[in-house]
Amino acid sequence: MTPSRVVRPTIFETIPGLVAGVSTRHGGLSEAPYTSLNLGVHTEDDPSVIEQNLALFCSDLGISPLDLARSYQVHGDKIWVTGRAGYQSGFDAMVTVQPGVFAGVGIADCTPILLADPFTRVCAAIHAGWKGTVARIVEKTAKRMIENRGSDPANILAYIGPCISQVHFEVGDEVAAQFDEAFKTRIGSKWHVDLKAANAAQLRSLGIQQIEIDSVCTVKNNADFFSHRTEKGVTGRMLALIGFQVS
Repeated sequence: MTPSRVVRPTIFETIPGLVAGVSTRHGGLSEAPYTSLNLGVHTEDDPSVIEQNLALFCSDLGISPLDLARSYQVHGDKIWVTGRAGYQSGFDAMVTVQPGVFAGVGIADCTPILLADPFTRVCAAIHAGWKGTVARIVEKTAKRMIENRGSDPANILAYIGPCISQVHFEVGDEVAAQFDEAFKTRIGSKWHVDLKAANAAQLRSLGIQQIEIDSVCTVKNNADFFSHRTEKGVTGRMLALIGFQVS
């Protein structure tokens, strides 16, 4: 069986009109070292091939690449709230308030978080590496949905997707010092941080309890997902996206 291009979060399956998925590295056209479904527009891969890869991925989800809202990510905490598709720079979270517009973030070890409110039909895609996690970008984005868009935390569904796992995320003392004790541990003489748990805690602090945490590690499962750390920076990017179709 040919490996799928898309991981589809279970938590969103019963929500009418909601489209959500995370790409794998399978089923694309890129050659090594970007083999094969590279969706990272800022890599050194052939731009025309990346465009074809994106068309394949979006086709599997039943949407058009022209309907994506994305940004050049900078490991910060800025949030783009939009009702239109397009490409920006400097944002690590996209909130889409318009059905037919799909928020997307690129990842290759950092944590992708997808949020959806089936009542307000507002969605968010968030890129949270260790810097974004420390800056509490997930909490800030969810607050934007709650305080500015009228979402009830009890109605928000969240998916924390494939990223580097705690056992593989070794960090120095200066990074470890920025995380609460609950999200770091010593393995041998080194600190290891749990990005999934840290981001889940931010969601729960706001009353969001409907959370699916994907067990996949991008390092351990490097054959299926790109890993910036494993491949020493020369690798492709996955895309995590979410949005409501026009009813």
